[in-house]
Amino acid sequence: MKHNFDEIIDRRDSECKKYERAVYPEDVIPMWIADTDFAVPKEISNAIIKRAQHPCFGYPIESFEFEKSAQRWEKTRFNWDIEPEWVKYANGVLPFLMYAIRALSYPGDEVIIQPPVYPPFSAIVKNNGRQLINNALVQDENGKYQIDFIDLEKKLKSPRAKLLFLSNPHNPTMRSFTLEELTKIGELCLKYSVIVISDEIHCDLVYKGHKHIPFGSINEKFANISMVLINPSKTFNTAGFRTGAAIIPNEVMRKNIQIIIEDNKNYGRTIFGMLTFITAYTECDYYADELMEYLEENRDYLLNFIKRNIPKIKISEPEATYLMWLDFREFNMSQSELKSFLFEKAKLGLNDGATFGEEGKGFMRLNIACPKSTLVKALDNLKKAVDSL
Repeated sequence: MKHNFDEIIDRRDSECKKYERAVYPEDVIPMWIADTDFAVPKEISNAIIKRAQHPCFGYPIESFEFEKSAQRWEKTRFNWDIEPEWVKYANGVLPFLMYAIRALSYPGDEVIIQPPVYPPFSAIVKNNGRQLINNALVQDENGKYQIDFIDLEKKLKSPRAKLLFLSNPHNPTMRSFTLEELTKIGELCLKYSVIVISDEIHCDLVYKGHKHIPFGSINEKFANISMVLINPSKTFNTAGFRTGAAIIPNEVMRKNIQIIIEDNKNYGRTIFGMLTFITAYTECDYYADELMEYLEENRDYLLNFIKRNIPKIKISEPEATYLMWLDFREFNMSQSELKSFLFEKAKLGLNDGATFGEEGKGFMRLNIACPKSTLVKALDNLKKAVDSL
């Protein structure tokens, strides 16, 4: 590989939230928050170093290179033809969820989410005075999560239902939704005039045999009722630059979102945020490809290890993301007992499944975007802890 994903990088004392000393002592392996332990591509670090050599960092111009790079990535990677004018900038993906709520609904309106799901979805809805409506995903006989379309239609029928927050690929259930599933969602949302806000931050992280489909790419009607949110941070380990984009084909929706952006004084762009976004999406295709090769090996190692050594832990086939959703319910522990066991006995810092909703109780989320040697040690720790029970 061109990039060395086996390199061990000491991230402690680098203002790194994942390895915060006050929370994670030296003997605990943090495998929780959704960033990687890999160095960024050389193209990104070189671009930053070159720009940092200029001694002035005043207000940057809003060049269209940012929008064009998003256009290139969607076309090159997912064969979606978008216009640069459809692209909006913000300091991350999450602000666009808030903008959508404020621009496209009124206080008391309903926003539908599909738990277990990324915790900020519910927090943003509640913090902005909207009603949170759950369309919980359900597991089939193999543990694979499926959309409950009967329940979804029931929730969409409500006259106050205005938005559906879609996690595509889905975090934390590791689903890469199929064309059939996404089409069914789109048809129901068209039927009941509900707008889809599709968080596609994990779009590059899809395993062989599966395919990421941008929601707005399916047809013009779906594009007209959607915002697609993207950010290179998960793929290229650039979350600290806080830069994301929304693709909004509908002109009226785009103008309404812009009004909220201006009301919140969030129209200023950052020099290094734009630089990393543009460089990632124009020069680093090879890195995204190699990353998935490496993650696939880590995923397979984890699946085989658990099957052979800790069969009480259940996991469905991961279709996407480097965030593995582990089912510990056979251990018959309370959530607090499970968290303590994994932290104190297995020496692992994982995400508490309960934070993803009531449906996440008994689960924990484990991040495999690390050198394989780290994963091997973590799983050995887990086995020893389970064997000691």
